[in-house]
Amino acid sequence: MKSIFTMVLAGGKGERLYPLTDQRAKPAVPFGGKYRIIDFTLSNCLNSGLRKVAVLIQYKSHSLDRHIRVGWDILNAELGEYIASVPPQQRISEDWYRGTADAVYQNMFLIDGEQPEFLLILAGDHIYKMNYAEMYHWLLAKSADAVVGAIDIPIQDAHRFGIVSVDEDYRITQFTEKPAVPDCIPGDPAHAFVSMGIYLFRTKVIREHLIEDAREGTAHDFGKNIIPRMIKDSRVYAFKFQDANKKAVQYWRDIGTLDAYWEANMDLVAVDPQFNLYDGNWPIRTYQGQYPPAKFVFAQDYQGGRMGVALDSIVCGGCIVSGGRVQNSVLSPNVRVQDHADVRESILMENVVIGEHARIRRAIIDKDVVIPPHTEIGYNRDADAQRFTVTESGLVVISKGMKLHAAVDSSG
Repeated sequence: MKSIFTMVLAGGKGERLYPLTDQRAKPAVPFGGKYRIIDFTLSNCLNSGLRKVAVLIQYKSHSLDRHIRVGWDILNAELGEYIASVPPQQRISEDWYRGTADAVYQNMFLIDGEQPEFLLILAGDHIYKMNYAEMYHWLLAKSADAVVGAIDIPIQDAHRFGIVSVDEDYRITQFTEKPAVPDCIPGDPAHAFVSMGIYLFRTKVIREHLIEDAREGTAHDFGKNIIPRMIKDSRVYAFKFQDANKKAVQYWRDIGTLDAYWEANMDLVAVDPQFNLYDGNWPIRTYQGQYPPAKFVFAQDYQGGRMGVALDSIVCGGCIVSGGRVQNSVLSPNVRVQDHADVRESILMENVVIGEHARIRRAIIDKDVVIPPHTEIGYNRDADAQRFTVTESGLVVISKGMKLHAAVDSSG
């Protein structure tokens, strides 16, 4: 793995996750209470033995850059090991990154400086577990110039993705973006291969293609431009996703919408979640804040209805549930739930305060929001929509630091 240089693309705007991406890049959005979305890709890198990782940042990158510096500065620079964020350098162009391939092309100086034999390109906004060493061994076994990570999904759902068509040897014959009639996997008519946005290249080969693509008026995208061109004159293979999550169903999520984000968090509080955070053989790392233990108080007053309790929930350090009830929810660090408050099926991010007698249901409340006493959220869609973002499913999203001055009258 020492011959691989890794670039993580983390510059996307994440517009469909707005307002969670109003003040941060999508890979920096909190997930699962204590993590950021990018932590899962970086943990995969570390667990796979990768020790040279450049995270290419761009839009609203401050919180992401800070998170990488304080949480991922864990390797030995004296040995040439690092996980580092790299902002746009404008060495080649004064433009923002025009596509995934252009982001790598504009940072060619990093590749030239490291002189790696192989280049691994990853997305920083997907949640999954994968040992990239298996992909590397597949490339060597096939004598491939490039390998594309692919996951098999039911063919009736495949038209929404980029489809990787392969022969019996898994050599890619065609790459098609969202075809009406997707090609099936040979011998498996019920499934199609979907690109995961994971690419492993022989550096000499991809370097030539990046330079050529930069001269042309393309979308400068790996899936749309680079891979289809490489198929014509290079050995390009699909690598079937080998899930390190150790569950019956494969887990790979592109958390693209607010509802998908909420559903993925709600999975984590299930009795048997699809995604396993508790596998000691595949740890998920992140920045660990110096918070005191979580605390639940007022159990002695349960007959009066005041009891601090959390059921089927994730509760992080620094939280105090003070006479309130939390159920099927995710609480990030330093959250307060006050007397007689009731929180159901919600995500509360860092420093959120839920006031006395407030009722919260199916909501995402971003950092530093104080919910006044007796406020009701998630019980009156029309009232919620007047002040907050509400999705088609009725999920309520409250922006980071939003000031609430009065309780919502649930009667309308």
